[in-house]
Amino acid sequence: MKGANVLRMRTRVVAVLAVALGCGPAEAHLNATGMGPIYDGLVHFLTSPEDLVPALALAMLAGLRGAPYGRRAMFVLPAAWLLGSFFGMSVVNTGTLWASLWFLLLGGLVVADAKLSPRSMTALTALLGLVHGYLNGMGMGVSAQAAVAALGLAAAVFVLVVLAAALVVRLRAPWTRIAVRVGGSWIAASGLLMLGWSVRGT
Repeated sequence: MKGANVLRMRTRVVAVLAVALGCGPAEAHLNATGMGPIYDGLVHFLTSPEDLVPALALAMLAGLRGAPYGRRAMFVLPAAWLLGSFFGMSVVNTGTLWASLWFLLLGGLVVADAKLSPRSMTALTALLGLVHGYLNGMGMGVSAQAAVAALGLAAAVFVLVVLAAALVVRLRAPWTRIAVRVGGSWIAASGLLMLGWSVRGT
């Protein structure tokens, strides 16, 4: 009986080692879906909270300001993100505190229901896209595959901004707009936590 248990345990260990050693290559920067580079870029955005949440916060802010702001954001943000990605493709260094600062800034603006002018909103949108696109482009390398992945990423940004801004624009009841602002407070609080962890780690 004891011999059978030992044999079963050895079989399990061998199976676990076989699975562990038989894994495919790990992708450090961009998620590989196996469905092509455009889907890799799309999935990378959807699985990266440091990119997804600031873009969502900006869409919420644009939606609170109204449809014209939402239309500006849905075109400016993906275009700037794509441009930033192309600029960052030849850069290797990825260390930054940008994500937590964007969480704080955009979350705070949503909480305050900030009355930004169209020009200020456009500048903020372009800056967010350029910075996060640049950070996404880092380490991707200059290649046709990386460029297509950047297009997939920009497409995901476009869809998120369109859906989120359109949802917020349609909200009319005061309590619904307060709920959006509460969401902004959670984003700002998350940024504060991230900043604290970053400072503690240095």
